[in-house]
Amino acid sequence: MATIKLLLGIICFAVTGSFGLLNRNLLILGDNELSEAKNRNLLVQIAEKEIGVREESGNNDGLRVESYLSSVNLKRGQPWCAGFVSWVYAQAGYTRPRSGWTPDLFPSSRLARSALPGNLLGIYFPELKRMAHVGLIVKQQGDWIISIEGNTNVIGSREGDGVYKKSRHIKTIYRFSDWVKENDMNRNNLHR
Repeated sequence: MATIKLLLGIICFAVTGSFGLLNRNLLILGDNELSEAKNRNLLVQIAEKEIGVREESGNNDGLRVESYLSSVNLKRGQPWCAGFVSWVYAQAGYTRPRSGWTPDLFPSSRLARSALPGNLLGIYFPELKRMAHVGLIVKQQGDWIISIEGNTNVIGSREGDGVYKKSRHIKTIYRFSDWVKENDMNRNNLHR
């Protein structure tokens, strides 16, 4: 009888101890999720500060626009929506993405199913047979995605005149990509 009690005690101790290990893993996961949320929030904050930037002459130019373009090695006068989101990521300390070509921002390894803050949205243009506009997601409200986009305008053109906060119906969005997840290790300066 004493042996059975001893065995039951050991089993209870082992089970109870394993719950403690699970809790430690959950705390670590919680910290990672918190860090990811902070990183996503940082991207949105940086993009929000750019709302209102306008082209100087309406020809993809101006000091700030040229700063977005230079972050992806493009010259004055080039379309800059992809340069804008790449610049935002650079300001947050990320080494990637860095491209002025919208389709590059949606590789299969980065495709996402959700519209999390800091993720990118891609708009497909049938006449071009490709994605040709990108924005940074602020949040999702029901079937609407709130985003911050460069090189757009009030009507949501891909050849606009500035940085705007936009609302787009989810059905108008072709792809989402996530450069935050698994990219934390590629940051130049960690904000943790």
